[in-house]
Amino acid sequence: MATRSHYEEFCADLSTDPLSAAVGLIRSQFFDRYLVYEKNGVYTVAGGIAGELVADHARVRLSRQGAEASLPWDGRDLKPVAQLLDGLPVADWRVYGWAAFELAYPGAGLSVPPSADPLLHLVLPRVEVSFGAGRVWGRAMDPVEREKMLEQLLLGVGSGTHAVDKATTDGGTAPEQPRCVEVDRHDAAAYQESVRTAVEHIEQRRLQKVILSRVLPVDFEVDLAATYAAGRRRNTPARSFLFDFGRLRGAGFSPETVAEVSSAGMVTTQPLAGTRARSDVPEANERLRADLLRNAKEIYEHAISVKASFEELQQVCDPRSVRVSDFMSVKPRGSVQHLGSRVTGNLDAGRTAWDAFAALFPGVTASGIPKAAAYHEIRRHEPGPRGPYAGAVLTAGADGSLDAALVLRSIFQRDGRTWLRAGAGIVEQSDPVREYEETCEKLHSVADCLVPQPSSAMLLG
Repeated sequence: MATRSHYEEFCADLSTDPLSAAVGLIRSQFFDRYLVYEKNGVYTVAGGIAGELVADHARVRLSRQGAEASLPWDGRDLKPVAQLLDGLPVADWRVYGWAAFELAYPGAGLSVPPSADPLLHLVLPRVEVSFGAGRVWGRAMDPVEREKMLEQLLLGVGSGTHAVDKATTDGGTAPEQPRCVEVDRHDAAAYQESVRTAVEHIEQRRLQKVILSRVLPVDFEVDLAATYAAGRRRNTPARSFLFDFGRLRGAGFSPETVAEVSSAGMVTTQPLAGTRARSDVPEANERLRADLLRNAKEIYEHAISVKASFEELQQVCDPRSVRVSDFMSVKPRGSVQHLGSRVTGNLDAGRTAWDAFAALFPGVTASGIPKAAAYHEIRRHEPGPRGPYAGAVLTAGADGSLDAALVLRSIFQRDGRTWLRAGAGIVEQSDPVREYEETCEKLHSVADCLVPQPSSAMLLG
């Protein structure tokens, strides 16, 4: 049982912008493993591994300081996760990590497809550093690490040096400019055929909605940290993230949250559904916005998504407390704009943030309605598991809080491969050509921001 804090806190002035400082710290290679999580303009770098929780289709394992505890798991709820985390001997622990889309499959009675990645991967960091306007603060597992971190901040990251604007940490060459990747390739016919089949199944009342995605490979080496910095400057996300957990690395600009749970038990989810492109020309952008607000297909897609989120919250919250606010506002999200709403509720007695997360995961706007039927449709049309795409990057704490961002508008790297992925919400009124076009619009949020590694850039040049 946790009895005391193992963290030493620190604070310093910050004379550069928070994004540059956070990516500069990553570039310093102070950490071999890390996750950057941005919320409300504050960039938190969770670095190093003091403990690690990994869940597969059969067990949940927690390792720390050479010891391991594990529990059997059938995937139908996240109670074993909560139980193991509650046993951490750190009074004020906070974990960071990601959940694969397929984490929801066992609860729906589906088998988990083979994958090199776990269903859930959470890390208890050795050091947490948060960069905000003019200040940097954080905590470390021990006093020695605290002093090393402060020295690192004072020598480089917090001194006004824009480390993110350098291609190397030793004063090397100027950074490569982002390269645009062609998002409209030769998979249009296959994707549009999948949409036609899904529409037929919806007409047969097998389901109401499904999100079908497509993968866009990237054929050059990408500097992930520089791409994250470039993409964040061009995007307007609800959350953003950058992580390196060893074999799997990723970055993204999440348009919405799956679940936000406060320490007081307030639960919020922000479904976004209904999409139009976003233009830099004000008059054109206003026309697109007006079209989005009056399009029957987009409004229907959004309304049924909000209804589903409302019903999911009722499963874990006091039903009298569940309400919809900020209904169907237009949210700018990088290269696109969405219809967005907010649904809130108060956790029922005996429920935890993990119950709320399980009820809302995966986001209805990245899976479908009903979810179990949507999973079958997704497996029918998409080759292989999604992994973190359409899953969540999240952080959770000993105080009962949790914040989970929907993993969309993202880039991934594993085993020498780099890829993007985007999808569209398919309903009965869907037009296959338009849905493919929507995936292109979404891909531009990341595809226009890819910064090559210097060696790859020379080959391309």
